[in-house]
Amino acid sequence: MPHSLLISDLHLSDEHSPAAELFRHFVRDIAPRAEALYILGDLFEYWAGDDDLADPFHAGVGDALSRLAARGTRIFILHGNRDFLMGEKLAAACAASLLPDPVLLDLYGIPALLTHGDALCTGDAAYQQFRATVRGGHWREDFLAQPLPARKAQIEEMRARSEQSKRGKPSDIMDVTGEAVHALFRRHHYPRLIHGHTHRPAKHLHQVDGLTCERWVLGDWDDGSARILRADETGLHWQTVAATD
Repeated sequence: MPHSLLISDLHLSDEHSPAAELFRHFVRDIAPRAEALYILGDLFEYWAGDDDLADPFHAGVGDALSRLAARGTRIFILHGNRDFLMGEKLAAACAASLLPDPVLLDLYGIPALLTHGDALCTGDAAYQQFRATVRGGHWREDFLAQPLPARKAQIEEMRARSEQSKRGKPSDIMDVTGEAVHALFRRHHYPRLIHGHTHRPAKHLHQVDGLTCERWVLGDWDDGSARILRADETGLHWQTVAATD
C-alpha cells in the first residue's frame, strides 16, 4: 500500500552510535518502500553551517539520503532546535526539500500540520527567548560569518549550558502547553498535528472549540530504536523501528 513515513529527533553525531546504526538500516531497508520521508527536525545533534558538509560523517548521512531519493522516495526536512542552521547546500546533498515550520499538507486525503514542536513549549520562557534570538537574521549572519571551528566551539558551550539549565527545570516546563497547541489548531483549521522535540511519543486527543483534534508525537532515536509514524489511506499508524528489523 502506498505510504509515507514521518520521523524526528535522530540527533546524529557519531557514526558508531546506536542512532547512526539504526539510521543506516532505516534508509537502506525500510524507507525505500515509502513514497515520501518527512524528517521533522533534529536530524543532527547540531549543525554549525552547511560548510560542515566536508565532515566525513555528515557527508555520509547526505549520501545515504541521496541514495534513498534515487530509489524513488521523496525526502522532506524541517529544521529542528539543534539543526536550524541547515541550508540549501545540505538539502541538495541529501536530495531533499526543506520545508517551512509549520507546514500544512495533505496526507492521503487528511490535512496534517507538521512542526518540530519546540515553538509549542511556551512554558519555558527562557528557551523561547533564546529561540527568538538565534532564529533572527542578524544573529544568524554574525554567527555564520565566523570560522567553522569557532562556531562548533560556541555550540558546544551552548549545549553544555542548556543541559545544565534543564537539570534545574521541572519536566513539564519542557513539554508543549495546551494553550500553544490549541492556538495552532485554530490557526490552521483543526488539522491533525504531528511533531517531535519532546521525546515523548504518544497520541493525544484535544478538545478545541467543540472539535476533537489529534496530536501525534514522534519518538527520538537515542537508544537505537524509534517510534515513528506511517501514513497511508487508512490513516496514521505507529511503527517501531529497531536495528534488528
